[in-house]
Amino acid sequence: MTEELELQEPRDISRYRDRIINGPIIRTFLWLGIPPLLNQLVFVAYNVADTYWLSCYSELTVSVPRQVMPVIMLFQAVIMATNAACLSIVSQYIGAKAYKNASLEASRFFTVAFLCGAILNMLLLTLRSQIFTWLIFTPPEIFEEVMAFSAITAFDVFFNSIAFTFATLLQSVGDTRRPAIINMVAVAINIVLDPFLVLGIGPFPRLGVIGASLTDVMGKILSVIGQTYILRRNYPELKVRFTREIDIEWAKLVLQIGLPILSFGLLNGFAFTLQQRLINMLGIVAATAFSIGFIVMNIVDAALFGLSGATAIMIGQSLGADNPGKARQIAFKTTMLIFLLVATSAIIIYPFKRLIASFFASDPAILDETERFLQLILPSLPFFGLCVNSMSIARGSGHTAFPTAIDIGRIWIMRVALGYFLAFIINMGSIGIWLPLSLSNVVGGTILITWVKYGKWDKAVIRRNNLKPGN
Repeated sequence: MTEELELQEPRDISRYRDRIINGPIIRTFLWLGIPPLLNQLVFVAYNVADTYWLSCYSELTVSVPRQVMPVIMLFQAVIMATNAACLSIVSQYIGAKAYKNASLEASRFFTVAFLCGAILNMLLLTLRSQIFTWLIFTPPEIFEEVMAFSAITAFDVFFNSIAFTFATLLQSVGDTRRPAIINMVAVAINIVLDPFLVLGIGPFPRLGVIGASLTDVMGKILSVIGQTYILRRNYPELKVRFTREIDIEWAKLVLQIGLPILSFGLLNGFAFTLQQRLINMLGIVAATAFSIGFIVMNIVDAALFGLSGATAIMIGQSLGADNPGKARQIAFKTTMLIFLLVATSAIIIYPFKRLIASFFASDPAILDETERFLQLILPSLPFFGLCVNSMSIARGSGHTAFPTAIDIGRIWIMRVALGYFLAFIINMGSIGIWLPLSLSNVVGGTILITWVKYGKWDKAVIRRNNLKPGN
């Protein structure tokens, strides 16, 4: 009986693996990508609703979450790096049918995520006053709200570290449907609770930005609980637990894959922080317009962020199965499809940009600034899609250095340095910030699609002399 169970346990993983390795590219891409896409659409709906309820509370508080977001990016750089390595290593071991290796890796990455999340939580709670006073230069009109929002968001950082790692493990297997359902349920609950906690409807207190941040934390807790249940019930061979089996050789491999992503995360976090500071220096109108504009961008990019994760899964498992030719076909076809989907979304949204902005603001100055921002940024979003899918290819293959360097360069050189020069040295004002942001997408996307076509990224990073087939 025990032997029979041991033979059956990897069946779910093998079933996903065989479909990913042997299935037609576009059909498999959509099979893997549509559940996260639906999840992303629900998440976008939540962000839109969250922004709307905050605008009902106070028009200026719309910009509060955007003030905190660059700092969150900075603090979560370590988690992004370890999860890039997690997806590369675990998906490639599954592609090689080495399920014992995959189980050990799952426990290692969970342990690291828990410890890092706890440390990052304490750091943000301790340093947030200095960050938003001296680094971000938050406008005084919203400073107190930003401090309150960031205090709750520090706990979101901890729970997100665990939730993101569990989601990455499930994606490495090829299961994108179940975690998407869990997240959609969690976000749907957030959407329902948001107006009650933000505006104080019924017996609930009027909490404003605190209410918005509380629903975020509640959603992450629900995601952790749901994904834990999925892993234990459906994939018992992935025995995710705390472990001390973290050695130097493992750390070296994780650093080889994750160090470029860590550098990217840290440098991008600082770059977006400085970009937010430049925008804040232009005043509360520009800061609010930027926040509303990003909501519209997220609507356009829903297909991009929903589907691109499927690329990394397919690339990782194909390379693990020693099929680089299939990996290259996946890379090119999925990148072109995402470019077309994002371009279509941008074309549909473009005529309605001011109308959409008017749902969140009534001040003509804010609406005019938001429209200027969107006129410049919307045409560049398909090229941003090239950047994002190229990074997914890098994550799946484990060859992250070149695309990371390009992304760092386009953000620091074009968005920050050129933005400062145009806005404050040449006195172009807000246009001097918006224009480089758009150009950075076009330049970066063009370079990275060339790397996808001609770069030498199609070699697995796992050690084939240390494979342990079975569970």
